[in-house]
Amino acid sequence: EVPELGEGDMNEGTLNTMMGLHGIDRSAEEIMVSRDILLAESQNARVHIAHISTKGSVELVRQAKRRGVMVTCETCPHYIAGTEDLVRGYDTDAKVNPPLREEEDRLAIIEGLLDRTIDAIATDHAPHHRDEKNVEFAVAANGIAGIETALSLCYTHLVDSGKMTMGELATLMSTTPAGILGIEGGMLEEGKAANITLIDPNETYTIDVANFASKGKNNPFKGQQVKGRVKGTICQGEVVVWDGKLQ
Repeated sequence: EVPELGEGDMNEGTLNTMMGLHGIDRSAEEIMVSRDILLAESQNARVHIAHISTKGSVELVRQAKRRGVMVTCETCPHYIAGTEDLVRGYDTDAKVNPPLREEEDRLAIIEGLLDRTIDAIATDHAPHHRDEKNVEFAVAANGIAGIETALSLCYTHLVDSGKMTMGELATLMSTTPAGILGIEGGMLEEGKAANITLIDPNETYTIDVANFASKGKNNPFKGQQVKGRVKGTICQGEVVVWDGKLQ
């Protein structure tokens, strides 16, 4: 973000004015996205842009890819599943950077995933102690403890809604990120590390932060009903989480 424009509490718009909170305009993100794309283009270099959150940023990346710029980018589950409306009531669990935007931005993010303008989905897992969130909104820490809801939110809004297949979601959350980073992972293959997430695509449940294995409970989607539950996580061939419990 452009530092001079990126200082604030939430998205710049009508809602932040009504709530008396300092806004962060989309241009703070979009100017920097444009700058980095132009630098990559002029130097024939690669650039990866993290946490795309605005309609304008999606379009900037889309146009750059059409020109042949070596740009990749990712977004996060909260930009797919939520908007600034989660901030209503001054819920500090919804304070994140970049801030949650408006519905037109959320829909543009989804469209960017569908046409592969956005290459990957990253959790942006940022757990915080309750004392860092249980304060005035302006001084609360930015971040969402999102690792335990990432799959379910994406499955609900992208797969269960009929926008993409489970295989396409797995590519966005696993295969492509590994490829961008140039590391092993993102596929099942004999002789490779057994890092596997097992899910029940048919299970519907209500998000309850009290049941998180993570010590971080700062999640604005608490109380929402979602579909597609992680049943177990295997890391290096060892079961590390089962039914939400650390093993």
